[in-house]
Amino acid sequence: MSVLSKNKKVVDYYEINPSTMALLSVANIDYDVNVLEQQQEFFVRKRPIHLIQSACLDGGSTYEGRRLAVIHQTGSKQKVPIPVDPLHHIFAFPTLSPRTYECKWIFYHHVHSIQAHRSPEEPSIQSIITFKNGHQLPMNETTYILEKQMQRTAMCILRFTNPLQESQLLHKKGAGTS
Repeated sequence: MSVLSKNKKVVDYYEINPSTMALLSVANIDYDVNVLEQQQEFFVRKRPIHLIQSACLDGGSTYEGRRLAVIHQTGSKQKVPIPVDPLHHIFAFPTLSPRTYECKWIFYHHVHSIQAHRSPEEPSIQSIITFKNGHQLPMNETTYILEKQMQRTAMCILRFTNPLQESQLLHKKGAGTS
C-alpha cells in the first residue's frame, strides 16, 4: 500500500466485503477505482468489474454464472444486478453497462435514499444517493434509473435469498425427523 497526498490509501488489492458501499471508476494514473466503505475510502489499482468478478469467485461462483442466473430468474438482461455473495447479503447493481468505463457499482443494503437533484452549477448531476451512514454520492443517472436498479436488485435478493432460507429450514426439519 502507498499513500498519496490528502491521505489517499492506494492499494493493489481490495476484497469486497459487507462494508463496501460503492465502487466508482476514476481516471487516474495511480489507480482505477475509488472504493467507498462505511468508515473509510480506498483507491485501488484494479477496474471495478475485476473487483466484482473476484468477489463473485470468493462467494462461490463466477461473475458470468451469477449474471446468467439473474437473467434466468428475473428476466433482466441489461444492467443486471449481481448477487456478489448472497450468503453474506452482498448485492450490487451497475449504474450503466458494466462494460462502460463510467459504470459505478452501488451496494444495495447501504442505500438509504435516492433524491432528484437539479442545479445550474452542476448540470450533469441528476440525483444524489444517500447511504445509511449519511454519506451522499452525486450521480449522473436519473432517480428513475437508480430506483429501477434498486427494484431489480430487490427482486434479485428475493430470488437468491429465499431458496437459501427455504433449504436451511427444510434441512433443519429433516434433521429432527427420523
